[in-house]
Amino acid sequence: MKQNDIVCRALANIGIEALNEMQQAVLAAGTTKDMLLLSPTGSGKTLAFLLPLLTVLTPDEKKIQALIIAPSRELALQIETVFRSLGAGYKINCCYGGHPLRTEKKSLEHPPTVLIGTPGRILDHVERGNIDLDTVRTLVLDEFDKSLELGFLKEMKEIMSHLPGVRRRVLTSATAAVDIPAFTGVTSPVKLSFLTETKGVKGLTVHVVNSPVKDKLYTLYRLLGELKGESALIFCNLREAVERVSNYLTEMKVDNEYFHGGMEQPEREKALSHFRNGSATVFISTDLAARGLDIPDVKHVIHYHLPHNEEAYIHRNGRTARMTAEGDAFLILNEIEAIPEYIPREPEAFFLPEKVKEPMRSQWVTLTINRGKRDKLSKKDVVGFLFQKGALGKDDLGIVEIKESCSFAAVRRDAYASLLSRIRDEKIKSMKAKFS
Repeated sequence: MKQNDIVCRALANIGIEALNEMQQAVLAAGTTKDMLLLSPTGSGKTLAFLLPLLTVLTPDEKKIQALIIAPSRELALQIETVFRSLGAGYKINCCYGGHPLRTEKKSLEHPPTVLIGTPGRILDHVERGNIDLDTVRTLVLDEFDKSLELGFLKEMKEIMSHLPGVRRRVLTSATAAVDIPAFTGVTSPVKLSFLTETKGVKGLTVHVVNSPVKDKLYTLYRLLGELKGESALIFCNLREAVERVSNYLTEMKVDNEYFHGGMEQPEREKALSHFRNGSATVFISTDLAARGLDIPDVKHVIHYHLPHNEEAYIHRNGRTARMTAEGDAFLILNEIEAIPEYIPREPEAFFLPEKVKEPMRSQWVTLTINRGKRDKLSKKDVVGFLFQKGALGKDDLGIVEIKESCSFAAVRRDAYASLLSRIRDEKIKSMKAKFS
C-alpha cells in the first residue's frame, strides 16, 4: 500500500479530513532523516509523528519495530489510544509504572510492533529480558526534555545502548530552550518549529488577584465564584499544597479533583476522567499537568503559587487560549509577593466584589462501574446498558471512558439518583457489577 493510501485510511478511521500545518510539515519531511519537532502542547504532535511511522512498519515482521518513550504514564497511554484509533492493525503495548509488571510481561511474550512506555518501566523490561530492542528501527522520544527534567537521564542513556539497529530518531518538545543530548545519536536533524512568542499569547488575558492575607484559600474560593462554573486549572508548587487546596474546596462544596506524581495510577486516571467529562470543573495540580496530559483546553488557569521560572509560567498558560480560543490566567498574590520580572506587561487587576458568590456546581456527576477492558467491556456496552436498563435519555449521558479495571460515565446530576436505583441489581454484559 502506498504511503498516501496508508495515511488517508488512518485519517478516515479517526474522522479527520485535513491535517494542520504542523502535521502536514512533519509528513512532508519524510521518514529518512532524524527530526526535532518543536510544537506547543495540544497542537497534535502525537498524530504528527504516528502517521509517518505507519508508513514504515512491516506487517510480516513480528518483532518490535518502533519504540516510543514518554515522560509520564498519562502521555504514554494517550499515544497508545491515538495509535489504536488509527486502525492500522498492528500490535501495540504500553508499559508504565503503577500497575503489575507481570501483566505487561505476559503480554510482551508475543512482541508488539510498536512499544510505548516510560523510561523506568522500559528499562526494567530490558534488564529482565522481557523485550529485545535489537529490531527497533524507529525511535521517538516524546517530550524528551521533560523526561530529562524528571530525572530519567540514566535510564534513557541505558535504553539507547540497547538500540543497535535504529535508523531514524524523532525528538519532540513543547519548548524551544532544549539541547539535544549526545546519547541520543542525533546530530543534524530536520528541525521543525511551530512555537510562537508565548509571552503574549493571542487570546490570553492575564490578571492579578490580590489576597489580603498570606493564606490564599478564601481568595481562591471567591475567585472561583466569579468564573461562572467554567473549567479552571489551578497550579500549586507542592503536592502537599495541592491536597490542601483540594480538601478546602471539597469542604466548601466545590466540585474538584487533584493530581500529582505521588498518586497511584488508578487515582490519577479517575481524576483525569472526572475533569475531562465535566463532573469536576476545577482541577488542582503540580506542574505535572502543564504538559503531556490528555485534558481539554481549559477556560481559566490559576497560579495559586507563582511558577518557579518563566518556562513553567509559559507551559501553565499554554493550557488555555489555544488555537483561536480565548482564555484567562490569574496570578493570586499575597502581601509579600510581587509580579515576576519575566511577565512582560503589567497584568490587569481583577477585583473581587464584596458579596461572595458560591462557585457553580457541575451539572454532571460520574458513575463508576467496576468493570473495564480486562472484562471485555466496551464503550458501546456501557452506553447501551445505561440507555436500556438505566432508561437514560440521550442528553442525560455525557463522556464515557473505559479503563483497564473500571469504567466512568458522566451522567446529568438530576438524573443520577434515579439511575442508581434502576441499575443497582442489574447485570452489565451478563456480569455482576458495582455501580457507585
